[in-house]
Amino acid sequence: MQKTEDRPAGQVAACTPGYATIMVHAEPEAGASARVAAAAQLARDLGARLIGLGAETFDPFPTPDPFSGYAAGEWVALIQEQIAKDLKAAEAAFRRDAAGADVEWRTEQAYPHEALAHHARAADLIVASGRQAGGRARSADPADVVMTAGRPVLIVPEGRRRLRADVIVVAWKNTRECRRALDDALPFLSAATDVIVLAVCKPDAADAAEAEVADVATSLRRHGVPARGQVSPLDSAAVSEEIQRVADAAGADLLVCGAFGHSRLREWVFGGVTDDFIHRPGRFILMSH
Repeated sequence: MQKTEDRPAGQVAACTPGYATIMVHAEPEAGASARVAAAAQLARDLGARLIGLGAETFDPFPTPDPFSGYAAGEWVALIQEQIAKDLKAAEAAFRRDAAGADVEWRTEQAYPHEALAHHARAADLIVASGRQAGGRARSADPADVVMTAGRPVLIVPEGRRRLRADVIVVAWKNTRECRRALDDALPFLSAATDVIVLAVCKPDAADAAEAEVADVATSLRRHGVPARGQVSPLDSAAVSEEIQRVADAAGADLLVCGAFGHSRLREWVFGGVTDDFIHRPGRFILMSH
């Protein structure tokens, strides 16, 4: 594979509208540090503003034990006091990890994914992590964010602090969600040196897939994107593994895909590929729904 010089994401194709404002949920826990640092580095690379959002709440709980010495109102007051302390600590951690970026801080006592969706009106891109251990009241599940925010969501893999987006793989499927993801990812795609539009399909569908990725690559090239099509015929169901294999072989650190899912009893139900990418990202993933 030809080697290319490292450079910040978004350095070229200045005429392409980019991400002027990025939003990230910030928590006081160490697990949020890499996410905020990655969002801040991206904001610096793109000359964008970074909005840090502190959001936390508590789940409804049964009436406290009448012999514990606390009434329900006192329990709520104690919890709200702790939330206020957590949000203050989250702001300090955000300003530390985002040092050098153009930043803004917001807070809200709400479920984090709901707060991100509510404030998404102010952002072009939301940065999230894979599923966190803090629970819905303290952490933003990326599935909730992707499906409700109406903005592209960049999911940061564990421990990664910088996206270069020099080589990008588009996991192609001819759906509304994937077409939306392509449009949302144009600032990254236009700045890349190599974009692979990849379709993974059954062997008997390879000819149709070849025509689809050729159409997509041609359309992207008209936008100045250095795109090429690729088809992986596959008999097995290991689609996400094949996509990751192609991305590894190309040296891609960004995967673009649509999020395919629906709501069932207030939980999101996804296909296997979408679930793998949302909750177990092996590289940076940009998703749209």
